Amino acid sequence: MTPPPRLFDAGGTAAAAFRSRPAGTPNDNTPGTAVVTGASSGIGWEYATRLAARGWGLVLVARRAERLDVLGKEALKEGAAGVETLVADLGSPEDLSRVVERAAGDDIDLVVSNAGINGYGPFSEVDAGLLTRVLNVNVVALTALTRAAVPGMPARGGGAVINVASLLAFAGDLPPDPLPRRAVYAGSKGYAVTFTRTLAAELAGTPLRVQVVCPGLTATEFHLGAGDTPVSGERRVHDEGGMPAADVVTASLAGLGAGEVVCVPGLTDAEAVARPAEAELGLRAGSGSRMAPRSSHGE
Repeated sequence: MTPPPRLFDAGGTAAAAFRSRPAGTPNDNTPGTAVVTGASSGIGWEYATRLAARGWGLVLVARRAERLDVLGKEALKEGAAGVETLVADLGSPEDLSRVVERAAGDDIDLVVSNAGINGYGPFSEVDAGLLTRVLNVNVVALTALTRAAVPGMPARGGGAVINVASLLAFAGDLPPDPLPRRAVYAGSKGYAVTFTRTLAAELAGTPLRVQVVCPGLTATEFHLGAGDTPVSGERRVHDEGGMPAADVVTASLAGLGAGEVVCVPGLTDAEAVARPAEAELGLRAGSGSRMAPRSSHGE
């Protein structure tokens, strides 16, 4: 049986605290309420504690109830207006529907879709069910949560969506070793990048902000499992190391405030983000009504 939502508050009821708060975005002076998925470790945990310190109310989503309880109490100590925990597996349609319903609430001003699983391994050998879970969590859930939250945000004066992807979205045909075998995972993160960029263009001129974050290797527990089951025990970091999760979140929130749609926390050359768009313009030159001469050489 799925545990019911748990509310923590710093005085009064958490639900009342959520409903009475004005809309905001992470760098505004009027914090609101944020949904953070994958909150029980790593980047999600850092988003939660950082937003808590800015006075936001939090709806924390993850599979591990015990960790959510610990995080909820920590977030209140950091200054969160209130905390609600939802124990949910976003790979489950039933659980996802509960979280989507909450994300559609008229108090939600920010959705951080951080939950993700990797399903690493040779494509022809990884269990097909695990690959389906990768798509359900990394693609379906991210899309559904964005769709739930975005329609109501303009009427409340604004809002934001942060989708956490990966630099593996740009890994393309680079061979494995040291990169993982990652066809479906990289494809799912490529979707997150294209979806977010395209949605940001669609929402240009509105008070909504949309961002996709593409960290490289990050010091979390992500590589300690494939994602079919949660990593057990206390929070820890995989042996591969990487950028601290706190730095990823710092870059993301700063970039969101600056209007940065694609955030690559470790990228020194800011102009590099614009170059894929320039390449796309060249590729779209192939949308004409006639086949290019080079394509007929095989006849």
